[in-house]
Amino acid sequence: MNDPSLPFSPAAERNAGPILDVLRQVLPAQATVLEVASGSGQHAARFAAARPGWTWQPTEAEAAALPAIAARCAALANVRSPLRLDVMAQPWPSALGRYDALYCANLLHIAPGPTCAALMAGAAAHLVPGGALVLYGPYLVDGEPTAPGNLAFDADLRARDARWGLRRLADVERVARDAGLALEQRFEMPANNLTLMFRR
Repeated sequence: MNDPSLPFSPAAERNAGPILDVLRQVLPAQATVLEVASGSGQHAARFAAARPGWTWQPTEAEAAALPAIAARCAALANVRSPLRLDVMAQPWPSALGRYDALYCANLLHIAPGPTCAALMAGAAAHLVPGGALVLYGPYLVDGEPTAPGNLAFDADLRARDARWGLRRLADVERVARDAGLALEQRFEMPANNLTLMFRR
C-alpha cells in the first residue's frame, strides 16, 4: 500500500508493470542495478520487491528527494540507501562502483540535450563489460508516425523549457555508440513509449 505521506507519481505506478516485464526479460535473476533519476522511488520499491535477486541502487539529482526514496524502500533489504547523483557532473563518483545494469526512466525529454551524452558516458564508466543500459520513455523515430499525444507532449515540454523535448531515437543511438554502447533491443510500450536496451 502506498504511504500517503510520500511523493507519488500516477504515471510511475501505471508504467511499472510493463517495464518490470521487460526488465525480467533482459536482466538476469541476480544483478546489481544502478537507477538514475529515481524520482519518487516507486520503481525501485516495485522492482526490488518483485526480484529479490536484484540489488538496487537508487539515485536522484536533488538531495531533498533522497529521504522519501529511503522511506519508501526501507523494508527492502536489496535496496541500498539512495545517493545523490548529478548526471551532468562528469565523471560520476568512482565510489558508485560497477553494475550489471543501469536503469533510467523518463529523464532525457525533461533535461537539456547534453544530458544524453552525460548519461551514456556515465553508463559506459559504471557498467561491467556486457552490462545493460535500459532506458524508458517517449522518442521520435525517423520514418515512423509520431502519435498525436506525443506531439502535443513535445510541444508542451518545449513551451515550458526550450532545452526540453522528445529526443530522436537516431540521435540517442549515435550518442550511445560514441560512448561504446550498442542498441540491442527495442520494446514497444503502452502510451506510445519505448524501452531501449543498450549493451556495453
